[in-house]
Amino acid sequence: MSEKQTPPTKAKLTNHLLTGESFLESIRDGREIWYDGERVKDVTRHPAFRNSARSVARLYDRLHDPEFAQVLTRPDKYGIVTHKFFCPSYSAGELLEARDAIAVWQRMSFGWMGRTPDYKAAFMAQLAEGADFYHPNGGNALNWYKKVASQALFLNHVLVDPPVDRDQPHHHGTDVFVNVTHDDDKGMYVSGAKMVATGSALTHATFVAPNSGSAARMETGKDEAFALVFFVDMDTPGMKLVSRPSYEMKAASPFDAPLASRFDENDAVLIFHNAFIPWENVLVYRDVDKAKGFYASSGFFNRYNLQSATRLSVKLEFACGLLMKGTQATGTASFRGVQTAVGELVGMSQLVWALTTAMALDPEPGVGDSVVPRLQTAAAARIYMTDVWQKVRQIFEEILAGAPIVTVSSHRDLQTPDLDPVIERYFRGTGLTAHERIKLFKLIWDALYSEFAGRHALYEKNYAGNHDQQRLDALRWADLRGDSRRYEEMVEQCLSDYDLNGWHAKDLYSG
Repeated sequence: MSEKQTPPTKAKLTNHLLTGESFLESIRDGREIWYDGERVKDVTRHPAFRNSARSVARLYDRLHDPEFAQVLTRPDKYGIVTHKFFCPSYSAGELLEARDAIAVWQRMSFGWMGRTPDYKAAFMAQLAEGADFYHPNGGNALNWYKKVASQALFLNHVLVDPPVDRDQPHHHGTDVFVNVTHDDDKGMYVSGAKMVATGSALTHATFVAPNSGSAARMETGKDEAFALVFFVDMDTPGMKLVSRPSYEMKAASPFDAPLASRFDENDAVLIFHNAFIPWENVLVYRDVDKAKGFYASSGFFNRYNLQSATRLSVKLEFACGLLMKGTQATGTASFRGVQTAVGELVGMSQLVWALTTAMALDPEPGVGDSVVPRLQTAAAARIYMTDVWQKVRQIFEEILAGAPIVTVSSHRDLQTPDLDPVIERYFRGTGLTAHERIKLFKLIWDALYSEFAGRHALYEKNYAGNHDQQRLDALRWADLRGDSRRYEEMVEQCLSDYDLNGWHAKDLYSG
């Protein structure tokens, strides 16, 4: 791939990137979020969301940190200074820089926040280059790109239909699936539900569209009411979020739950009831073909896997450190079998990181003049990544065994003088005081065994969609791009080298 550089611009550079403070203020907008039977008045102060909100706010502050600004930001062709993954990449070098910018953000949460603002930037960054696809709404696509890039706005998406009547024709689900009820000269009105709105309580807007499964079920002439792709601001009247239990709120203290208490990306169900969507927020309206085709044409698949793999590689590095420290604390780090398992985990981490490098340095043409990670590499990463975390958990369960259980009920036990002699003698680790050992294994428990950890295991396994479909997609793309034929030709070449009488080549001995 030739190294094309970002097109030069004569536009005046602009920098309106949010700060941590302005981000928090921007989501105090009266959005309708329901938690534990009550409507949340201020998501930035509610104990179910407040520390997660501040963890996101810290990402925005880093954009303005002189030590990191050069790694994190650059001007796009419109003169907008934004996060490097929020704008298109025009060369392998720029794509690699975008990967490194993702990694800077991800290391701030040790890889435990999967749906940070750069996740949906995988889609938003391509809107300007690919605006023509959305004709007659191409202007909306360009405007949304500029709007998001100029501030690095935080968007989430909802693509999945509720798990109801999926065996029925799509048009039978008007009481459940998102559909347009009516429209006027100002916009459309929609009703229905979408899931899973991960992190949506803290985002500025939501991208709503059918996923590949629901799109495949749409029929021209029957399902136009469902063939919608649009944005919706989180404070839109008629739209509500119903959140799952908050692991942040359940955390007894940072000492007891150091990950859950600050990195919980609350998942929710997004519900519309005649919610008004202005035309300027609509990309696809009652067009089955475009509702089915936008995903493939957007470059989102190629780019989101770069973000996800970078995030996971950071998380795996963190897991390596946890396992190393855990085995040191139990005095087993020198055991051959333990070292083997740690080495396997290190190899898994380095493999995922290598996949991000391959995706960046061997790109393919995207929309316009942009480049995106190669489809085949992104597909391979997608398959591998959804199986990795299960193996991580297995390694921890086998190598640390019951050690993470040997702890105290809460931080208060360590603040109880009557328990001091007992805890210090029987809870200490190899080379660690009891306090240090318990602190470490509380972290390990939160990462691998807690309710927060269980949600993460489910997320890592399923966030990329149907497992069979992942593999079918990889095969289909191999067929479409000629890889399958090339594989078969290698076999045919081998078969043509010999017959019953021996080798065809004269320089080989047949008997």
